[in-house]
Amino acid sequence: MKKLGFLFLFLGGFVPGQDHLSGFNMVSFTYRMTPKWMAYLEVQTRARRDYTVIDYYETKGGVGYNLNKNNQIFIGLGRYGTYEKMRIAQEEFRMWLQYTLSQRLGKLKLDHRARAEQRYFYANQTGEHTQANRFRYRLSATLPINKDKVQQNTVFVNAFQELFVGPKAPTFKRNRTFGGVGYQLNNSISVTSGYMFQRDFATKGNENFHFLYFALNFTLDATDDEKDIAIPMVD
Repeated sequence: MKKLGFLFLFLGGFVPGQDHLSGFNMVSFTYRMTPKWMAYLEVQTRARRDYTVIDYYETKGGVGYNLNKNNQIFIGLGRYGTYEKMRIAQEEFRMWLQYTLSQRLGKLKLDHRARAEQRYFYANQTGEHTQANRFRYRLSATLPINKDKVQQNTVFVNAFQELFVGPKAPTFKRNRTFGGVGYQLNNSISVTSGYMFQRDFATKGNENFHFLYFALNFTLDATDDEKDIAIPMVD
């Protein structure tokens, strides 16, 4: 029954709802201080209702620690703002803890990411303060096309499926499906573009968003490790 429930959840994301052509833009900065430690910063904007009008932003970052080659823990925090009719409607402060397990199948790299989030909201128009927690699981894949790993001058494709759940009804909050292509220019800069479908179950009547995605990623690696660059994905 559980497997059947997840199947219905996935297929339900493609049932017609309230649809929007939306924009999703991201700039990220990754700094590998040592083979074990890294820092991450991200700035993000979205045009949810109208592709030409930005109505959402995120600024967030954190620190990660590699337990070994394939296991990483990360702690992060961020600030988020949602606009309605060109006015700030909601602000959010968020903290999270996540664990990522990486696997390799030939050239294909798989990442299993589990995240627990604590969220604090402020409704600007009513002055109400609320809070909630949420849990997320994402399975992502990155495949270099012209090289064995993502290095300088590498063309790659990536994709993921992510589920969002929470303790308060509805249990299933959101699902996302993404597919994109990118290019690693050198050891420091990459670009990614793609399409993401997002279904929000927590909104009245549900909402479908069709995001056109673009990301510019900067990496500073102070280690002497063989380069195998991790590409930040839609978050």
